[in-house]
Amino acid sequence: MSRIACVVIGRNEGDRLVRCLSSVLRECECVVYADSASTDGSLDAARRLGVATVALDGSERLSAARGRNAGFEHLSRTVPDLEYVQFLDGDSELIPGWLARGALELDRTPDAAAVCGRVRERNPERSVYNALYEMDWVHEPGDMEWLGGTALFRVSAFREVGGFDANLIAGEEPDLCARLRARGHRIRSVECDMSLHDANMTRFSEWWVRNVRTGHAYAEAMDLRPDDPAMASSEAIRSISLWAMWLPGLSIALAPPTLGASLLAPIGGYPALFARIYRSMRERGFSRKDASRYAAFCVLGKFPQAWGLARYQALRLRGRSSELIEYKGRA
Repeated sequence: MSRIACVVIGRNEGDRLVRCLSSVLRECECVVYADSASTDGSLDAARRLGVATVALDGSERLSAARGRNAGFEHLSRTVPDLEYVQFLDGDSELIPGWLARGALELDRTPDAAAVCGRVRERNPERSVYNALYEMDWVHEPGDMEWLGGTALFRVSAFREVGGFDANLIAGEEPDLCARLRARGHRIRSVECDMSLHDANMTRFSEWWVRNVRTGHAYAEAMDLRPDDPAMASSEAIRSISLWAMWLPGLSIALAPPTLGASLLAPIGGYPALFARIYRSMRERGFSRKDASRYAAFCVLGKFPQAWGLARYQALRLRGRSSELIEYKGRA
């Protein structure tokens, strides 16, 4: 498929990167790997596999968006007539047959700018955090408002909007999709396995930092495109603020005049939120166990997300709103 190329990004992915690149090379001849200042020999590993590489300058701020753009720029110089580009993170593997299926969808949907399939988690049974990833990947086929970093893009549409915003440390995919939709392009999802993701998340601290990044991304998205219903995070921010800031804050502040009665509000509020999320997951077909775990972590996740919101605003006041928050060593 000479009209399709693949950009892989990564930072210190180790053996996962070798698995990733090997899976891509079985499906695609034209591959470039953009490395975000790895220290584990990732560049050498890619070169041994015969993959073209781009090394990002570690003295500048690193991000997934910057890596993807750098890989795409390399392809633009070497494959000027490229039609589609697949983006893939170094902790994932491409499922055989996906590129043909994704290209078919773009071929028959001329106004579609990007398409994605189903992402599977490699080891969902290894930890509750991996299992949460597996549930997050589930989506319905059809038109979408935005998709993740692993997707097949139409090159002309990608160029039209200038690619990813390299200033974003998180939430770069919804931002790109918002700009694409503003130009009249559609974002599609199909019923087909696309990639195998290896979260390898085994510690609570990793999950916490991921949610801090989520809160940061919501706040930044609100600043960037407040009028876009998909990009603007007003609903998410209201929910985070209510459950992790206003409810506990007011309960504590009103404790003296109410003789402690206000402290009972969270006792009823959080179970109600849990029940609402639980019912939604059950309606989507998840088991009682999975729905319970997902709901519990969604409720708990409001607190690190609130920290991310607050951190973004503090950095913004100091002119450093896009400061990098590291997550498992990956840009």
